[in-house]
Amino acid sequence: MAPMGIRLSPLGVAVFCLLGVGVIYHLYAGVICSRLAAFRQRRKVDLRDLLAVSLEAAELGGKEVKKVRDDNNLEEKSKGKTREGANELLTMGDLQSHRKMFNLIRNTFPDVTVNSEEHDNVLDPAAAWSQKIPAEILNKIEGGRDVPAESITVWIDPLDATQEYTEKLVKYVTTMVCVAVDGKPVIGVIHLPFTGFTAWAFVGQGSNMHPRLSYSNNPPKMIVSRSHSGKVKSYIHDAFGNGTTIEAGGAGYKVLSLLDVPQFDSGSIDQADVYLHITFIKKWDICAGAALLNALGGHMTTLKGEDIDYSGTPLNKGGLVASVGVDHKAILKRLPNWDPSEH
Repeated sequence: MAPMGIRLSPLGVAVFCLLGVGVIYHLYAGVICSRLAAFRQRRKVDLRDLLAVSLEAAELGGKEVKKVRDDNNLEEKSKGKTREGANELLTMGDLQSHRKMFNLIRNTFPDVTVNSEEHDNVLDPAAAWSQKIPAEILNKIEGGRDVPAESITVWIDPLDATQEYTEKLVKYVTTMVCVAVDGKPVIGVIHLPFTGFTAWAFVGQGSNMHPRLSYSNNPPKMIVSRSHSGKVKSYIHDAFGNGTTIEAGGAGYKVLSLLDVPQFDSGSIDQADVYLHITFIKKWDICAGAALLNALGGHMTTLKGEDIDYSGTPLNKGGLVASVGVDHKAILKRLPNWDPSEH
């Protein structure tokens, strides 16, 4: 008689294979997960490259801002009102600038968190970095400053001083990019679209900006918001008496007023000693300025002298004091108690 063949049940084979896969998974899952985690940790960003891209983004956005204003094609509408009752405007300049800036940075560094003041569903997968690093950056900033992508938050303001933009007070208008690492502002770019000038800084590395030669401590010349001033003038009077107060648009412009900025045919930059803001303000408005001031030995804090964390939610609720070239702690000591959340 011929020996009987062994017939394997298809169900039994399937169960056997599944058991084998389970054993292999338990044996190697830890190795696979650890290797995936290591791969994620290797996603690094060279901050010099990110600075160059930030400059390019701010300047591309600025071209859109200028073009829309020159063509008088603002298509302005209201986004709502601030706590102080001021109208928050949105124009085609805001949107077009956002699209250029956001897509360029996001496409170049897809693993980095990018927060913009504007939100829009128009994506441009073709937006790409030119791979050019300006000579002034190459001369001052070392490459190879790699940091993990997950530690970076980029804040974009596609058009700062929109109210003034609609009123043709274009000297106040800026486009801004800030790079924060672990919540600390490290790179700041403030671009003036209507003059073509761009201020930039990399904390601990270099900047194309400088403080002015002289400042006044007593009393300091204060610069404040013309459209969101709230009760800031009486607050300053209580602290410093009858000093000089300058009203201006745009947080970026106000930071530049503290620095040595070239003068332009389109209008000179105001010169102030301290920038003060006592109501709520968004981080995309102030992060770039904070990086510039920090790089030059200055300070930007809350009214209580606290550092501002440039990660997480966009809102800064603690007010703002910014300076360079004056005694920042002495300024803070003279300020009356003030809780922005109560006003």
